[in-house]
Amino acid sequence: MSQEPPLPTRSDSLPDHSSSPSSSSEGPDLPPAIPPLPGTSSGIQLHSPASSSSSLKKMATSDQLHVDTGATQEFESKSHYKNGFKTFLEFYNNDQMYDVEIKVGSKSFRCHRIVLACVSNYFLTMFTSEMTESKQKEVTIHDIDETAMEKLVQYAYTSKLQLTIDNVQPLLYAASILQMEIVAKACCEFMKKHLHPTNCIGVHNFAQQHNRTELINMADEYILENFLDVVETEEFKHIPYELLDKLVSSQDLNVKNEMQVYEAVIMWMKQDVPNRRDHLAKLIAKVKLPLLNPDYLLQTVATEEMVRKDFVCRDFVDDAKAYQMSLASLVSDIKISDRTRPRKSYAGVLFCVGGRGASGDPFKSIECYDPRKNRWFQVSEMNCRRRHVGVCCTGGYLYAVGGHDGGKHLKSGELFDPTSNNWKAIRSMSTPRRGIALASLGGAIYAVGGLDDSTCYNLMERYDPSSDQWTLVANMNVPRGGVGVATLKNYIYAIGGNDGVASLELCERYDPLLNKWLHIAPMKRHRAGAGTAVLDGYLYVVGGFDDSSPLDSCERYDPYTNKWTEVASMSCCRGGVGIATLGGQIFAVGGHDGTNYLNSVEAYDPMTNSWNPVAEINQCRAGAGLAFCDCSTTLFQKHLEQATSQLQCY
Repeated sequence: MSQEPPLPTRSDSLPDHSSSPSSSSEGPDLPPAIPPLPGTSSGIQLHSPASSSSSLKKMATSDQLHVDTGATQEFESKSHYKNGFKTFLEFYNNDQMYDVEIKVGSKSFRCHRIVLACVSNYFLTMFTSEMTESKQKEVTIHDIDETAMEKLVQYAYTSKLQLTIDNVQPLLYAASILQMEIVAKACCEFMKKHLHPTNCIGVHNFAQQHNRTELINMADEYILENFLDVVETEEFKHIPYELLDKLVSSQDLNVKNEMQVYEAVIMWMKQDVPNRRDHLAKLIAKVKLPLLNPDYLLQTVATEEMVRKDFVCRDFVDDAKAYQMSLASLVSDIKISDRTRPRKSYAGVLFCVGGRGASGDPFKSIECYDPRKNRWFQVSEMNCRRRHVGVCCTGGYLYAVGGHDGGKHLKSGELFDPTSNNWKAIRSMSTPRRGIALASLGGAIYAVGGLDDSTCYNLMERYDPSSDQWTLVANMNVPRGGVGVATLKNYIYAIGGNDGVASLELCERYDPLLNKWLHIAPMKRHRAGAGTAVLDGYLYVVGGFDDSSPLDSCERYDPYTNKWTEVASMSCCRGGVGIATLGGQIFAVGGHDGTNYLNSVEAYDPMTNSWNPVAEINQCRAGAGLAFCDCSTTLFQKHLEQATSQLQCY
């Protein structure tokens, strides 16, 4: 493309040529004035280097005279380009000096090739190549709206273009043909700002027809975000299969549950069963049937006539039933797939609670992870500082119990309500301790193990949220500080820890019916300060410390075979790491690598047996609690909006 100066794109009006600097009459030895340039009212007088600088101050502020100490001087007019285009506009309005006539429909536009070439690669190529049109006085352009062409010609001379809901589509189409990319992008931005559930599918279709990838992406993002509103529109009944398939395949589809996805697919199918029948199995394959409510799966999906008559769909229903049955039993052969991984909108959130960093002072701060935006944001702080704190979620509330506040060990606890973004105190445990772990089973909360400065504990207390009371239950067989705890198939597992002498590979599980702890197979490595999580019927233990250094290794326990196997290691060592499950993956947050406190986060994908980086937490921390909460970020949307301006608050 030509290296000529770009066309001005300001929205302010072009100044008059009278703003050019006037001649000066000061000084005894001035050279003759330069004759006026075409389109200006007077010439510009140049002064010798010896003349007074005071005369230069009378130059208009839009122009500059650069004075050297030698015999040369350089003048720059900042109004040069816009004055030039102002003159071109006058020529255009007066039909003067035009050298090409553009015909579109019933209209003709007498233009200047140089102006059109400056704003349109289409015309630049036409007028500078060996094309026949390069020598023609008249050029006819087909398939462009004549009103749109008129506005684009005006834009070429003025840099101004008024976009409206009525003209933006023909303007975008014309700008795309004429290769006026600046205008095309402006049209896309305008359409993005005016997307609505009633027009977003139409915008997608229009963008698809004209190969506007950016606008396609904008429309698709809008539909994904506002899917439930879009489903209610008339447009949705006629949505192209390819677009619907793309939407229901996306993890970013914003729905409250998978039932809404299934019902949208069935509703679309019923609008035109004969012509859409072949699409049913392909769409049902994208619906996460295993995540439906079991009663809904059996009573609604399995009895739907279209589903019953399709062999492939019936297989999908059977697979979903098998998955749900395997989760409820001790069978370990659970088949995982994309259909068993929840969408981000209803996957829940993670809370990273307390801990400490390089300063050594425990934190009160809490960070929440939003999987839809892949970002961490701060919610209300706890009432006190807590490191090596026990955390868990149950009943829609986040609980934080025990830990160390920097001065003493704690037996106090508190709960966080995501709907109000507030913390409130609960009744204290009987024994203050840090390195404690919490687990939820049957609506109760169990506080397991822990230590203080002199003792590692084997005790366990049970908290009843309804009565706000703690009760001592069966002690573990082994004292465990820095223990990892998880609930799996109606048992509470205690993994590793430190008994006051060394880190442990020993593990045991609690049977609430017997009120008794029983040993299970030991891990392959002894570790304390590790994280534990349950995913797809397996128990995972991640990182921690052995007696000499932090670990990057991970192990998986199969309760059916009572065996541990190693899985992929993390990208770095993490002692005191926070571990929790979210969206079919295991998240490892923060920790200490032996040298530094970490703010990095990675997630384990069991389908690929690999760890992948995730958005970092805002504060480096180890000894923090990490908990999954089955709630949507929409519960505290206003706090999310406030967080946008607070992400750098640390």
